[in-house]
Amino acid sequence: MSSAEIEAPLLRVTGLHKRFGENEVLRGIDLEVRRGEVVAIIGPSGSGKTTVLRALNGLEVADAGEIAIDPGLHLDFQYPLTEAHRYGLRDRSAMVFQNYNLFPHRTVLQNVTDAPVRVRGLPRAQAVAEAEALLARVGLADKRDAYPYQLSGGQQQRVGIVRALALKPELLLFDEPTSALDPELVGEVLQVIKELADDGWTMVIVTHEISFARQVADQVLFIDGGVVVERGEPKRILTEPREERTARFLRRLLHPFED
Repeated sequence: MSSAEIEAPLLRVTGLHKRFGENEVLRGIDLEVRRGEVVAIIGPSGSGKTTVLRALNGLEVADAGEIAIDPGLHLDFQYPLTEAHRYGLRDRSAMVFQNYNLFPHRTVLQNVTDAPVRVRGLPRAQAVAEAEALLARVGLADKRDAYPYQLSGGQQQRVGIVRALALKPELLLFDEPTSALDPELVGEVLQVIKELADDGWTMVIVTHEISFARQVADQVLFIDGGVVVERGEPKRILTEPREERTARFLRRLLHPFED
């Protein structure tokens, strides 16, 4: 890979707007993510964080703006988004949801192999072998034939991560991956995500885990009211924010019982 390719953003989002009825959720979001970079998005509930992720994965159709995923997928949301464009976004990215979204009537192995076989056309034997290797990587090799109800929340979320990895995306999207977990299970999921960061996966993570963002992210965005209020390196944003809205949010998150 040339130095120019390394420097070029894998993802460029420009002027993303989205309205739900009278509620303008996104009001001109700009975002760049380079290959191997981890971007953490923080902000209060209702600020538009999840809507950004869903637009990147084609689950939500923005009203205006552009998304470009190098080297060639370019979508202009000022025009109707075709199904081909939506599938194109999903072909390049994979999303890990808050509430796991596993199929309850299918085993762990079936949850992981269904999309590679049905969508990507991977031979089943190859899909199974790759799924087993990924499950072993996250400590779930012995759960391949279990059903979601037989797993803890942390185990279900690790299966959700494996399911995303099995699609071999260029971009991994995490929507509050620990928000539905009991506190004692949070660490096992964050450890898997940290290992993916160490391995060079490109990720955009919506999270409220501030210490985790400080440790793993290369860039932090604070979104409020549908706009990017502040962005920068984690140490500066999370310890010395320049904007009062950012500072106020962090105070309330980190010290909820102080005046």
